[in-house]
Amino acid sequence: MTTSAEHISPEVAVPDPESVILSAELKNSFDYTRSLGPVLSQFALALRDGRIVGSRGSDGRVSVPPTEFDPTTGAATSDIVDVASVGTVQTWTWQPSPSPEQPLDQPFAWALIKLDGADTALLHAVAADSASELSTGARVHAVWREVRTGRIDDISHFALGEPLDSARGTGDDSAAGSESIADADGNVVITTPIGMTVKHTATESESWYLEGLKAGKLIGGRVETGEVYFPPRVVSPADGSLTTERVELADTGTITTFCIVNVPFLGQQIKPPYVAAYVLLDGADIPFLHLILDVEAAEVRMGMRVKAVWRPEEEWDHTLRNVSHFAPSGEPDADFESYRNHL
Repeated sequence: MTTSAEHISPEVAVPDPESVILSAELKNSFDYTRSLGPVLSQFALALRDGRIVGSRGSDGRVSVPPTEFDPTTGAATSDIVDVASVGTVQTWTWQPSPSPEQPLDQPFAWALIKLDGADTALLHAVAADSASELSTGARVHAVWREVRTGRIDDISHFALGEPLDSARGTGDDSAAGSESIADADGNVVITTPIGMTVKHTATESESWYLEGLKAGKLIGGRVETGEVYFPPRVVSPADGSLTTERVELADTGTITTFCIVNVPFLGQQIKPPYVAAYVLLDGADIPFLHLILDVEAAEVRMGMRVKAVWRPEEEWDHTLRNVSHFAPSGEPDADFESYRNHL
């Protein structure tokens, strides 16, 4: 098949950016806190004490970890039994390049291990010098941490062979923690940190904005149709018009709408009540969200004139946190008609 010349798209020359394009690693994380409930809490407490337990179902089979409900009847689990900390590898896969979050810092195996006294397999790490040492049917034993907190990684890993003391029963509780890790109802509450790191490369207009913040300036962007956005956009969200010009804005503005925060939450840095408000900077055509402080929450109102309160210059970075908050400027309130279209 041939293609005629008129159907070939011409090359488009993309101009080099006029500004330095910024790039940085961004970390997002939060701590997930949850109760393990009455069954898994017993599993966690046993691990803290150097033991492993499972649940016995109506058919006599023992599940490790224990299940909250009988797999056959669906009834709530009530029969918790001890199993051995030694067992047999059912299947495995080799991990040649461990990541920092994984249990061992050298190559190891992930394996499904059926502990003596159990009928189901437990997933855990098995230490070995090479994959050639692993095999289905290999005997392994738990290696316990010296300090235990009621988590599955209280078992550091499993090692090949029988334990040196030839124990077939439960784990050694000599290093068990002395503090209770259960709440008043006997349930264990654990906190699991969750996070990820991504490399973010800013657009040219975003780079204007970030460089401006580092210099103590609020930089917006004007689109082809004339509107000024802060923070700047690559294109107008209204009609797709390109951003063509950077605009330095004043650090004063008007509250268009707001919310009084009265409910405390985990990680909160300001004691309630306080105000989160949309501030329309002078010269901008869209408001942005920030804190309003240095004023009683009940006194904040739509139309209030405010001014940015900057952190000390030595703390400035490429972030909007350089502006600690906005505070009343002392000016008369703005006329409603001047900001009604920005609500």
